[in-house]
Amino acid sequence: MASPVRARAGGASRLLRPFGYGAAATGFTALALLLLHLVLAQRLERQQRRQLVGQVSAMVLLSEVALERYSPPELAEVLGNPVALGARPPQSDPTSTPADGTLRRQAEALRTDLCSKLTACPVVWAVGQRPPQGPGRGVWVQLNSPLETAWVFAPIPALRGWPPDPQLLTLAGALGGLTTLLLYLSLEVQRPLRQLDTALGEVGLDQQPRALPARGTGAVRHLTAHFNAMVLRLQQASQERATMLGGIAHDLRSPLTRLRLRLAHQVPWSEEERRRAEADLTALERITEQFLLFVRSDAQEPPVQVPLQELVAEAANAVDAVELNLEPMERLVRPVALSRAVANLLLNAETYGAPPLKLVLRALPQEGFAIEVWDRGPGLSPTDWERARQPFQRLDGARGGVGHSGLGLAIAERVARAHGGELGCRRSSHSDAPAFVVTLTGRSLQSHLVTSSAGRVAFER
Repeated sequence: MASPVRARAGGASRLLRPFGYGAAATGFTALALLLLHLVLAQRLERQQRRQLVGQVSAMVLLSEVALERYSPPELAEVLGNPVALGARPPQSDPTSTPADGTLRRQAEALRTDLCSKLTACPVVWAVGQRPPQGPGRGVWVQLNSPLETAWVFAPIPALRGWPPDPQLLTLAGALGGLTTLLLYLSLEVQRPLRQLDTALGEVGLDQQPRALPARGTGAVRHLTAHFNAMVLRLQQASQERATMLGGIAHDLRSPLTRLRLRLAHQVPWSEEERRRAEADLTALERITEQFLLFVRSDAQEPPVQVPLQELVAEAANAVDAVELNLEPMERLVRPVALSRAVANLLLNAETYGAPPLKLVLRALPQEGFAIEVWDRGPGLSPTDWERARQPFQRLDGARGGVGHSGLGLAIAERVARAHGGELGCRRSSHSDAPAFVVTLTGRSLQSHLVTSSAGRVAFER
């Protein structure tokens, strides 16, 4: 249970989280506005320049035609812009306020564009005085008049700096909001769900799944809480199972030992009766040992770099006769667990299969290995194979064996997963007669394990 201090800290972080995303949205909007201004400012300026050239050229042509019938004041009233006569336009004397550098550059660009549109290049005079001292920010353009020199004023708006263009501001706000939404979905939804998916992939493997911190949206935190409750129940069930099986196995060992001692001192028994009783005791001891091996965790065994062909050859001593086809290699494995798994596979093949048996060891890419046990028995169907891999499951056709508790394949599969591999079977017709093959794959423990979408540690071929 979380402490009150940690709960208050978590509540405060949830309260402050909206302010953090608000600040992020503001920052993203400002960054988007800056980038859009850098990218689109020149394009907007060119568009504004084209519009201005079209308006000014039309106004100049109209003014030149209208001056033949109207006076400058009447023409100014019609155009809505000042019209002046004289060798120099108003506010162009040296004592007036000079135009700024930006306006002069705009005036030069306007004159260049007007030269390409009009029959003659007009004189363009930039003025920057604001009313009432002047007509405003713009240029005086000389008209082509046959009588007296005339000028018409064309206002030029300043390049927008701040506040920014409304279209750019709207687009920047949309981009900033979208980026913040993606950040929110990544941090509050996608990342917690990815962690939950990884943790779910660990359920059912040898290691215990870990509880996850409550992060993300309310729905994700609710789902995480259910997962943590499931983890707690699994841990309790696993502990209860281990305690129960371990207690049963330990409780059986003492009476079995006493029975064997009494059997050794009972002289009246016949040889056949003694042999059968000793076989029953051996079967009980083997079942007890299988129980202990199943509940005991192999994760505590340290990995050791060993010649794998020698380890597998030693495990082959569990059966009487087996053909060996072992490829020399060295791998970093848990030797006791792997040897136990190979011995279980050989004993199953000897008990439920048919001779001759063959044990194959071959190398796989990326420091992998495959251990195959061949026999000439009928084998198992896919349905029976799935059942046989479950703990304490014995098929009806397999009953009658000595000392088997249905844990051999379960232990072998657990060892395969612990080595980054899996346990599988197939029918093979490579030899003279069809054979049933059980394959245990794995790799050196320092190699990378690939987790499949189903949550099982799969061996990458």
